Amino acid sequence: MSIGETLAQARRESGLTTKQVSERTRIRETVIRRIEQDDYSLCGGNFYARGHIRSIAKMLGVDSDPLIREYDENHGGAPGALAVATAFEPEQPLRFRERRTPNWSAAMAGTLVLVLIYGVFQVFSGEDERKPAPAARTPAITAAPATATATPGHGDAHALGQNPQQPPAQAIGADEVVVAVRATEQSWVNVRDAAGKVLFSAMVPKGQQREWRAAKRMRVLIGNAAGVVLTVNGKELGVPGEDGQVLRLTFVPGSSEPV
Repeated sequence: MSIGETLAQARRESGLTTKQVSERTRIRETVIRRIEQDDYSLCGGNFYARGHIRSIAKMLGVDSDPLIREYDENHGGAPGALAVATAFEPEQPLRFRERRTPNWSAAMAGTLVLVLIYGVFQVFSGEDERKPAPAARTPAITAAPATATATPGHGDAHALGQNPQQPPAQAIGADEVVVAVRATEQSWVNVRDAAGKVLFSAMVPKGQQREWRAAKRMRVLIGNAAGVVLTVNGKELGVPGEDGQVLRLTFVPGSSEPV
């Protein structure tokens, strides 16, 4: 009997549904169904597949050690030691769609801080308004009245009552890489420079935009390729992949295409 068949039989004997197993193990119901069919493609890699098997088996009262040994025999053996940086980078996208209980204590503390800052600002603003304005100095020499009225040119935006143009975006250096993402869905993003230094590693919430600059080379890992709009060196590339797809991309100066 395979791993999936063993877990499925134990679940049925316990009188549980896959939804109930999901609620007790915090593993998505779709992942549990695939595991019962011996399909581990949604687990996110061997490391996570072993963890899911252990969690489900423990909840159902099944010894997980024989199941793990069978999994290792069929999937290339037990994992070796992992570097710290590698352990924190998922092989497949982790879709964080579960609702979390709001941290009301932190929210209240933040609100109190904002109220305190606003109160201090109001006090100092009121003191500035009560101070008498300095008397205007009378110029020693009065300028002669102008005899001609200047005619504004086409390029004089202030003279025509128009708003001046916004300053241009910061230029991209010859040896610089600039990458920006705009999240249309919540997505995990990890960005490193040419030396491997982490510039960013966190979730980008839906509707927010992030931009990074690095010299010579930039490596970008996107946890949900369909959840972001990607712009590289000033050129918008659109959505780089499919829903749930993990992308590891490397960009260099002067090009919008990954190397």
